Amino acid sequence: MALVSLLLAATAHAAGPSNLVLPKHRLQADELAVIVNDADPLSVQIGNYYLQARHIPPQNLLHVRFDPGRSNMPASEFTPLRAAVVRDTPAHIQAYAITWIAPYRVDCMSFTSALTFGFDRGWCSSKRCAPTQHSPYYKYVGSTPMTSLGIRPSIAVAATSFDDARALIDRGIAADGTSPPGTAYLVSTTDRARNVRAAGYPAIENLLQARIKVERVATNALRDRDDVLFYFTGVKQVAGLETLGFVPGAIADHLTSTGGQLSDSRQMSALRWLQAGATGSYGTVVEPCNLVGKFPNPGKLIDMYTRGRTLIEAYWRSVQQPGEGIFIGEPLAAPFDVLQVTMKDGWLHLSTPVLLPGRYTLQHAESADGPWHQVARFDVDWQANDFMLPHAGAGDYRIQRAKREPPSGEDGESAGP
Repeated sequence: MALVSLLLAATAHAAGPSNLVLPKHRLQADELAVIVNDADPLSVQIGNYYLQARHIPPQNLLHVRFDPGRSNMPASEFTPLRAAVVRDTPAHIQAYAITWIAPYRVDCMSFTSALTFGFDRGWCSSKRCAPTQHSPYYKYVGSTPMTSLGIRPSIAVAATSFDDARALIDRGIAADGTSPPGTAYLVSTTDRARNVRAAGYPAIENLLQARIKVERVATNALRDRDDVLFYFTGVKQVAGLETLGFVPGAIADHLTSTGGQLSDSRQMSALRWLQAGATGSYGTVVEPCNLVGKFPNPGKLIDMYTRGRTLIEAYWRSVQQPGEGIFIGEPLAAPFDVLQVTMKDGWLHLSTPVLLPGRYTLQHAESADGPWHQVARFDVDWQANDFMLPHAGAGDYRIQRAKREPPSGEDGESAGP
């Protein structure tokens, strides 16, 4: 459960609510394990700072040791290393963050995907330009993937210096709960092979423009914008990054063959996005060809991120075939995890983007210990962010997903004045 203190307007009733618990909808800091390479001083420094900055419990810090700096860790070396990590991981952990840029791959898999799924060539192309295994996380809508699916999504807190790592982590923290007013730039380039995601841009704009500012731009290089929240493009090298201002929590990536080769790519490394001010990015570590399923779906990513999910959750949900791609950034950034509650004409006015479509119940108790009583049931559609719900007086409130339609005559009134 996520405990959120209510932000009450000055006109709130003196006996108004004190706390409200939302359904669990995102990864929490105590569910993330941070893995450091004890043979790499920078990895250890990043890991220690991240635990401190994000208030991650010390027992969530896991240690491995291997020669750093190589682009590839052979599967024969990786498999026993991962087995030791899994053995040492507390059972409640739902995701991993690693703290190095190299190795970034395990033979034909990215390091983050190999850590998540275990090394398996089914996650790699069986021949040139072949599709790969589909991730069960792509269609998953919960917040406990290890509990539900038996996997722990992984991401690299990637940087070549501690200053860069600290800036990345601090940006992610600064983004939390800010509902940033930036723009999603869907950039269409003249590179036909790498511009394949552009076919979906009109639909994305149509579906999401009511929630966030979306701008479709035809250019090989976006320049002189200071409100970049999302930037999706398709080129080998992205020019003009030095002219852009990324808001804290920004996500950006470019569809190209080797953007995930973080330390030695012949094309632009995804790491350049983070160095330019983005908070998350993605790239492939081996030749994927231009199969869109191997790259982030901008619509899914924007949708999940603007519904209050963390960066790691939104990014992982956007890639259908992630075996060859590496996720990098600050995993816990959650700019849209927001709840505001005010009193209006004796009703609770809730404003939050985190509730997925479905039926919910509002429950009330005099204290968090209960007993709980249903006050209202209400439906959430795809675009709903604002709700008018009955006020039951002082005490605690919680929202839960309804498990069934209540029979006629059951307690609980409908929402809305």
